[in-house]
Amino acid sequence: MAYLTKEQLQLLNFKYLGNNVKISDKASIYNPQNIYLDDNCRIDDFCILSAGVNGIHIGKYVHIAAYACLIGAAEIYLNDFSGISSRVSIYSSNDDYSGEFLCHPTVPDWCRNVYTAPVFFDKHAIVGSGSVILPGAKLCVGVVIGALSLVPGNRKYDEFMVYAGIPVKQIKKRKQDLISLEKKLRE
Repeated sequence: MAYLTKEQLQLLNFKYLGNNVKISDKASIYNPQNIYLDDNCRIDDFCILSAGVNGIHIGKYVHIAAYACLIGAAEIYLNDFSGISSRVSIYSSNDDYSGEFLCHPTVPDWCRNVYTAPVFFDKHAIVGSGSVILPGAKLCVGVVIGALSLVPGNRKYDEFMVYAGIPVKQIKKRKQDLISLEKKLRE
């Protein structure tokens, strides 16, 4: 995988650019002025980051794997040590599909109804391959979302719990040993 150079990253004019940030030269970045990238984060091949006015915040030691997609007008916040596996889609905006309105950005705003709500991942929240996260989802510390899951919005997902399914259901408690590893890393 080839990464953009430090000079190429600086030319994109991100809202904030930390140290040791790695972004594939095959990733697509839209509205970088609304994207905050902290230290040691990595974005792999064919990812799409499309930041709305409220932006995308990516914390320290965050990995976004190949083909992941982060899109929407509301904020998408990925706290330190969170992770996004391949082909995960995170939306902070969604069209109204009821049939009362037209859909898609190709039609004027007066005939669309777009729902927006922030998406929040706390520390150590991770999402498995192929999952979809909808507007308003809040993943608390240590939450794991299993592969191929659908995470409905406007819901808070409990700390150190594993969820999976369509829609997700709580499966089991997750171990918390990683907290001591984080402390050692930060020393």
